[in-house]
Amino acid sequence: MPRLKLKINLWFVLILGLFSLGQPFIDIYASDTMPPTARPALYEFGAGFCYACKSMSEVIAELQKTHGDQVEFRLVYLDREKTLFEKYRIMLIPTQVFLNAEGKEVHRHIGPLSREEIISKLKELKFIN
Repeated sequence: MPRLKLKINLWFVLILGLFSLGQPFIDIYASDTMPPTARPALYEFGAGFCYACKSMSEVIAELQKTHGDQVEFRLVYLDREKTLFEKYRIMLIPTQVFLNAEGKEVHRHIGPLSREEIISKLKELKFIN
């Protein structure tokens, strides 16, 4: 039964992605994607049934403790915030979306990342020192 649920949920993500392909293209790097915040953000898009997403949630929780004063870290799960999945056109999970302090997307990565890889990207984007 869990394997069937996983297949059904994966099909849902695939269909959601295909549905969004029919939408007009929006330049996510130039458009206002979120209201301005006082700090940059990293949104981790995933789902509770996804093994890689569960491991990413542990990484995000750890980063929240060490760098939460400089960067907003947010877990966005498909079953809880479907509208954000549609807004950011998330087609595969896990996906990380990096937003600058003005709320504009500046980088996106699909697949799991280690803590060290995220810290390296945050430094490259000048989100942290």
